[in-house]
Amino acid sequence: MDHFPPITHVAVTVSDLESSVPWYRALFAAEPVLDEDTGPFRHVVFAVGGTLFGLHQFPDPRPGMFDERRAGLDHVAFGVRDRADLEKWVARLDELGVGHGDIVDAGYGSGLSFRDPDGIALELFAPPTATREG
Repeated sequence: MDHFPPITHVAVTVSDLESSVPWYRALFAAEPVLDEDTGPFRHVVFAVGGTLFGLHQFPDPRPGMFDERRAGLDHVAFGVRDRADLEKWVARLDELGVGHGDIVDAGYGSGLSFRDPDGIALELFAPPTATREG
């Protein structure tokens, strides 16, 4: 094996699919490609670029909200072409009523952070070449 395989899907656990599915549907501007009750959990899956993004809801949820300071997931980032795209996303998130931070520029790229209805940290990220001017 000469390379590590790419990520094919990401799944996050949500507290209420009835509120999360419409929120993600609006964010992705897409319909789910799968809505299935597997027995141990129900999942709704969206195709985002070449990756599947799944929402899981379990019948026996554990109390507590998402916290990126606990061991586990920190955030999920979605790639955009450049910083100008991030500026367009500021307007889009505002249009959707999604709270967000400011665009943060760093040597490794630029990011725009926001959270889903369960407080799961999400980010839109532009590569570093997009932060250079001229």
